[in-house]
Amino acid sequence: MTPITEVAGRRVALSNLEKVIHPATGFTKGELLHYYATTADVLLPHLHGRPVSFLRYPDGPDGQVFFAKNVPPGTPDWVTTAHVPRSEGPARMVLIQDLPSLMWAANLVTEFHTPQWLIDAPGEADRMVLDLDPGHPATIVECCEVALWLRERLAADGIEAYAKTSGSKGLHLLTAPATRTPSGEITAYAKELAVEAERTLPHLVVHRMTRSLRPGKVFVDYSQNAARKTTATPYTLRARAEPTASTPVTWEEVAGCTNPAQLTFGAGDIAARLDSHGDLLAPLLLPRPT
Repeated sequence: MTPITEVAGRRVALSNLEKVIHPATGFTKGELLHYYATTADVLLPHLHGRPVSFLRYPDGPDGQVFFAKNVPPGTPDWVTTAHVPRSEGPARMVLIQDLPSLMWAANLVTEFHTPQWLIDAPGEADRMVLDLDPGHPATIVECCEVALWLRERLAADGIEAYAKTSGSKGLHLLTAPATRTPSGEITAYAKELAVEAERTLPHLVVHRMTRSLRPGKVFVDYSQNAARKTTATPYTLRARAEPTASTPVTWEEVAGCTNPAQLTFGAGDIAARLDSHGDLLAPLLLPRPT
């Protein structure tokens, strides 16, 4: 019988708590749910108001892994949903607005992916992301070198950048436009930055997705700013053998990174980092003119 837990006045079914989800460490579904419950205060603001794409891995990363954008069957009626415009036609998607909704969604065993815009203004970006993806044998160490250059370049335009690990191999740079800006304009600006980075650091950067160009270099993926695209939400766990998390990092950590292990953080690391740093991406959440 599936256990029912009351979360902030809502009844939430939590199933298979002993099931191992991240096999390298024996990390169970119960531990995954505990992680999301204890990081909810910092995770929820980054989810709030953004339609969520679920990258589900209910049997762990070695099982079936699949994206789910539409409202899943059996979604409780108290979970917020909204119509979202898409090129193939509008769809109804989930918004994770509160702790019960987060725990219901976490029980599906999923990565959380969100767009760079809010549901009240689809396609009007309130964030920009540069996804730095290393091509083997490059690692997050090379991503850090590129990130430092991009930080200075953005600063020259009066823009402050913030960094987080992807929770996989790379690094994400995030900024907040002064006002909401059409996603197409943000994408065009991000592409200019990627092209300029490649021109300045040709030994290290590539701005095109072509696989043959990427070994040993960092792909600066500007396309994540397209209105239809989503990026791993801060603090989400990733579908990997170990329960790694997409983790905000300081610029001192970026500058000092000489080994990928220095910027690899698991579920068990996040509480101590929050105690030390708080949410390093909190400035992205400050109210800004629309």
